Amino acid sequence: MTERTERGPSRFDIDRDQVGRDLVALVLTVVELLRQLMERQAIRRVEQGDLSDEQVERIGETLMHLEARMTELCDQHGLRLEDLNLDLGPLGSLLPRD
Repeated sequence: MTERTERGPSRFDIDRDQVGRDLVALVLTVVELLRQLMERQAIRRVEQGDLSDEQVERIGETLMHLEARMTELCDQHGLRLEDLNLDLGPLGSLLPRD
């Protein structure tokens, strides 16, 4: 007969505030990535001449509002836009450093 020992669940000291801040940073990073991709796509379409003047104006306003909202959200959570980047090791950073 073998002796069996039972282990209880591991306990970690988790800083709930830090976990919440990290989660917000991750979500905002994904949103910022999508915002930058949308901006690049809009620039390509403008340069190709695919859009009317009205569409160009609406896209420009939308992107400006989205960027302003991202700044507000970062301020609310004590983050900077520069904080919203992930180091992917040998691949470099997730967001381009403009």
